Amino acid sequence: MTSVPTDLTVLEVEWDHPDAVLLRGEMAAEVGPRYAGLMRELPVNPNHVDPDTVVRTYLAYADGPAGHAAVRWNGGDLELKRMFVRPRYRGSRTAAVLLEAAEHTARTLALPRLILQTGHLQPEAVRFYERNGYQRIPHFPPYEVLPLSHCFEKRFA
Repeated sequence: MTSVPTDLTVLEVEWDHPDAVLLRGEMAAEVGPRYAGLMRELPVNPNHVDPDTVVRTYLAYADGPAGHAAVRWNGGDLELKRMFVRPRYRGSRTAAVLLEAAEHTARTLALPRLILQTGHLQPEAVRFYERNGYQRIPHFPPYEVLPLSHCFEKRFA
């Protein structure tokens, strides 16, 4: 069982911060091969993130970089992107703390919800979002080209 980091800190950083780039690279190396065949069939990459749309990027630190999450504009909604926790920190509160930071951003901007998309080959992510109050919604752009993926929202009262 993974122990909960007692010294977990979440910082807001720039999208191109070296630790953010490092963690996104680790995420791509882990998750990318699961979808490589599917992605080759698509005319565009629906998972591309334009840095100009990113509102906030968060890094969680314990004894080094532990996790990453970003939120970007997708139309009038704020969308969670690149949520990733290094394997040794999974099962700790790292993912929950990053998710709380993203949700806080949406609330601070007085938005009624936070949206996200996750792949059909990531059942652990689906379970995590459902446990944290996210409800399934229809596919939203640009993910309509990924009909097997899962789209979620969390509404704020």
